[in-house]
Amino acid sequence: MATSSTDRIEKRIELRAPVARVWRALTHHEEFGQWFGVKIEQPFAPGARTRGHITHPGYEHLTMEVTVQAMENERRFSFHWHPYAVDPKIDYSKEPPTLVEFVLEKTPTGTVLLVTESGFDAIPLARRAEAFRMNEGGWTQQVKNIEAHVRSAA
Repeated sequence: MATSSTDRIEKRIELRAPVARVWRALTHHEEFGQWFGVKIEQPFAPGARTRGHITHPGYEHLTMEVTVQAMENERRFSFHWHPYAVDPKIDYSKEPPTLVEFVLEKTPTGTVLLVTESGFDAIPLARRAEAFRMNEGGWTQQVKNIEAHVRSAA
């Protein structure tokens, strides 16, 4: 199930894996990189900036940078980043970032994962629609990626 507005993307998926397994896939930097398609340089930590090189074909020249906002054990992981920051000639640091949140909820058969990215309305108008469109599609794929990852490594 997915919902969106102009400011917010939401993806919800039920994963047939325990909360602890999904939490590890989200917050262990190397494991996150496996399903997300990025080689993260250092562990995630609240308040810390973490970088990594994108490994997805066609995007290998890009670096992903996030600033971790919160890590509430087995419940919520969130970070700020610059959405669809793909043009090496643009300094995205001058733009407001969006907030990506992963919220976990235990179910009788596994874990519900809610992925939300919000703050698109603050992105400069010239690139807002494209950033939203690309991340909408990106999160659709990423929830499938984490589903396959936690299933294969359960």
